[in-house]
Amino acid sequence: MFIVAILVFGMAIGWIAQMLLGRARAAKDRNWLEAIIAGAVGSLVGGTLGSFLLGEDFQLRLGGILASIAGAVIVLAVWYAVRARRAA
Repeated sequence: MFIVAILVFGMAIGWIAQMLLGRARAAKDRNWLEAIIAGAVGSLVGGTLGSFLLGEDFQLRLGGILASIAGAVIVLAVWYAVRARRAA
């Protein structure tokens, strides 16, 4: 059950990051696998750094959620830049 919760949380964070980057405006533009991966990696990186910087423990708090979104945005931005460079 915990793994399902992580996947759902990662997908939600990744979807928010895609929305912030303007990549998920239409249903055909959504890539759920990309959202899950970026959300999970971004949540891990951003949530961990946010917890360390804010001096919080690893609990679900607003600061951790915002740091997770920021981490996912960074992961997606790098992902898109690498993909665009390979396509060129």
